[in-house]
Amino acid sequence: MAPADKMASSEGYLTKEHLAGFDSYKLVPVFSISSLQYSARDTSPLSIYIMHPFWNWLVEYFPKWVAPNVMTFAGFLFTVLNFVMLSWYDWGFWASTDLPGSVPIPNWFWAAAAVNIFLAYTLDGIDGKQARRIGLSGPLGELFDHGLDSYSAFFIPGCLYSIFGRGELSVPPIRMYYIMWTIFFNFYLSHWEKYNTGVLYLPWGYDLGMWGSVLMYLATWHYGYQVWKTELPWGISAGQLMELALHVSAMSNLPMVLYNMYRSYKDRTGKMRTIKEALRPLFTYGTFMFVSLLWVFVSPNDIMNRDPRAVYILSGTVFSNISCRLIVSQMSNTIADTFNWMTGVLGLAVVLSLAMPAIERPLLYLLVVGSTLAHWEYGSTVVQQMCKHFNRICFKVTKPKPVTE
Repeated sequence: MAPADKMASSEGYLTKEHLAGFDSYKLVPVFSISSLQYSARDTSPLSIYIMHPFWNWLVEYFPKWVAPNVMTFAGFLFTVLNFVMLSWYDWGFWASTDLPGSVPIPNWFWAAAAVNIFLAYTLDGIDGKQARRIGLSGPLGELFDHGLDSYSAFFIPGCLYSIFGRGELSVPPIRMYYIMWTIFFNFYLSHWEKYNTGVLYLPWGYDLGMWGSVLMYLATWHYGYQVWKTELPWGISAGQLMELALHVSAMSNLPMVLYNMYRSYKDRTGKMRTIKEALRPLFTYGTFMFVSLLWVFVSPNDIMNRDPRAVYILSGTVFSNISCRLIVSQMSNTIADTFNWMTGVLGLAVVLSLAMPAIERPLLYLLVVGSTLAHWEYGSTVVQQMCKHFNRICFKVTKPKPVTE
């Protein structure tokens, strides 16, 4: 899958306009956090009164030679580790079903998963504090942080699904897919909001979701996955309760986003884009969602039930690519993409699957590998461009030595 939008100069994906926008990207004081931070507002009581004091205390124990991006990447890898381990033990989400032939996930894993997700959450909370502590705050760190967060948007719920499995008293793969789309939308909505208002209002659901994940893993480790197989009052299962909680948590951000957008136009404090330009990122996301859901609805082989994990990986990877490009646009104050080329490839895959059903699953795996490599190439190239432009080394505190002739 060769990127169609790479610059002819072979310099990379960031244009001169992008880099100029990053040069003018400023740090601003934030009322809800007692230190200088990028243009974001964190109003979650859990975050302000519990987590930030804890993170402020913890970051002091980190040596100043530890680069913030190392902390960011390490936290991301803890999340990926959970997903990789569960892919090994439970590729098809059958392990926690009690069905004949299913092999339960080792109980020790759930304790390890709780530790991993807590470490990921903690490192994600202190990387920015470490950057400000050593004077390395800047657009590179913010882009690196939020870009990896966009990838985690499917890793985290994908892991939680293995707690319940897809059997009775749970939810089928398609409904788990809807949960992921709700989470995708919530994440994208926050960055679309910043694209238009200039301020990233951090959603409350993130902190609640991370703590909820830790507690769910610990409960599974202590009581076994069978604890989630109990039918609750009113005929609701634990899986259905999780489904409802995730939908409500993710969508609770929507009213505030719409209100903040309204106020930014009324008070003229935002970017004041035209309606067409303001809505452009939503078209990019909407076309991707339409094509992705169309495939699982019209799939001649019921691809969602045959291989849900592969579908989740493909959708999560393309979503991260679309989100990263929006983050680049909102940080550099440039116009966002109207259409992502990966969506076009997905559309072609739908047509080929309908025409030749026998190749649908191999085609799905080809797209998983191709989109992953293309996204990694995009991300690494953008980071390299920014490192070169700002004279930084991504995973080091020191700057590159000047070239001597």
